[in-house]
Amino acid sequence: MADQKRDYYEVLGVAKDASQDEIKKAYRKLAMKYHPDRNPGDKEAADKFKEASEAYEILGNAEKRERYDRFGHAGNQFGPGGFDFGRDFSGASEFADILGSLFGGGLGSFFGHGARQRDPNGPERGSDVEIEMGITLEEAIFGGSRDIEIALGEDCPDCHGTGAAKGAKREKCKQCGGRGVVVAGGGFIQFQQTCPICHGEGTIITNPCRTCHGTGRVKKRRSINVKIPRGVDSGNRMRLAGLGNAGLRGGENGNLMVVFNVAEHPIFEREGNNLACEIHVPLNIAALGGTVSIPTPDGEAQFKIPAGTANGKVFRYRGKGITSLHGDVGDMLVRVLVEVPEGLSSSQKKALQAFADSCKDGNYPEMRDFAKKSENFLKMREALLKK
Repeated sequence: MADQKRDYYEVLGVAKDASQDEIKKAYRKLAMKYHPDRNPGDKEAADKFKEASEAYEILGNAEKRERYDRFGHAGNQFGPGGFDFGRDFSGASEFADILGSLFGGGLGSFFGHGARQRDPNGPERGSDVEIEMGITLEEAIFGGSRDIEIALGEDCPDCHGTGAAKGAKREKCKQCGGRGVVVAGGGFIQFQQTCPICHGEGTIITNPCRTCHGTGRVKKRRSINVKIPRGVDSGNRMRLAGLGNAGLRGGENGNLMVVFNVAEHPIFEREGNNLACEIHVPLNIAALGGTVSIPTPDGEAQFKIPAGTANGKVFRYRGKGITSLHGDVGDMLVRVLVEVPEGLSSSQKKALQAFADSCKDGNYPEMRDFAKKSENFLKMREALLKK
């Protein structure tokens, strides 16, 4: 009954003054959520999908939307399938655009046509395999080679990929009649989905192979040598063609996808193509200047520390970072940390005290500036507390 239908604006979750773009966007969202291909066997999802499609059929058409706004559900006459069978079907292409972009099936698969059944006895490409490979920063900078052990699928040696026991054959699926798909719905809205019994193959195995339990493949450990490119970073992916799971019944192999993950380093932090590190220098070098030895991708380098370098000062040395996969070279960022000496002897303490006694306020400008600011704060404190 028409009076039992929900308000179409409520179905799509849009306001009554919603634009056509907002209506289309709302329908796309609901179609993505409730499409039967995403919810096999779920009657509630199928009903919601049909309800949303019916709402969009009306609100997505300016003329029908106007009639609906004026007369409600009675403004448009529908047949048993939920749509006006007297209408012109020029708008069907818009459904195809929306649903085809979401599910790749186009209008034909949406309305139950164009089913393609996979030959269960024909060759089948092996699936791709993705692994994460942890490497050191040194390997990321200079490249390298690593042997890895991985379990990959290949044809079962007993059934040769068929999944059936010796002497047994696959039988036609009674659920779909060997088509691999089942069709649901009625009227204008009909949709097909993969058969839940045979999973689209059109046949089933009643006597599975005991070795592979009907899957047609077994796992076998293989050793693969992975060449680590120079400049690789965490998250970079490398495709090794044909090194994934073996194909079934003569099908081509899948690919192996290696995702790199660079480990933390005791000295350096990587920031893109830049290398950052902290170095500790003694008081005398920070005060008087000098050179320090630092490892770089080009080898050991002597960096000059200017006299009067403050604790925490960062220096940038151009072209001393990492060479990326594309040939770009980063920089070296060096943060200087002034190290306070420990374990001083009595003579060292006396010498240091003599040095301290010889210093004037002008030797420590930052400390002198802080003292002035502190004095001003305390004066203001006293003045305010007296009020």
